[in-house]
Amino acid sequence: MRAEHHAHSHEARGRKAAAFSLLRLSAAQRLAIVSLAVAALWAGVYWALS
Repeated sequence: MRAEHHAHSHEARGRKAAAFSLLRLSAAQRLAIVSLAVAALWAGVYWALS
């Protein structure tokens, strides 16, 4: 087999939408998500201890 032969094509494909990333969110949005997660954890602790 020759070295320049490829099994895949190099044709341009359509752009895909970027995957979700926490780094693309604003600081306020990240703080809101973390606050909700912490509140959910504490609610779970309160429920487990009651």
